[in-house]
Amino acid sequence: MENENDLNNPEKQVNNPLHGVRLSDILDYLVKKHGWEYLGDRFSFRCFTHDPSVNSSLKFLRKTDWARKKVEDFYVKSVERERRG
Repeated sequence: MENENDLNNPEKQVNNPLHGVRLSDILDYLVKKHGWEYLGDRFSFRCFTHDPSVNSSLKFLRKTDWARKKVEDFYVKSVERERRG
């Protein structure tokens, strides 16, 4: 298990595609690229399906680690696909 000092060490973050990317930037990217409707269909999170907003989604994702992990993984895959063309 990583300790907190490892997470704050820039040398340990070299291979982390999320290093330096804020959760709000991830949501902005995903909403712009896919839209709220698609995100709601894909994840079925209430914050994506009922009156969706970045603020309500940030609150939910910051409190719910398993949901945040799913969204972050989807973001990484989306960015990788975009880079490949």
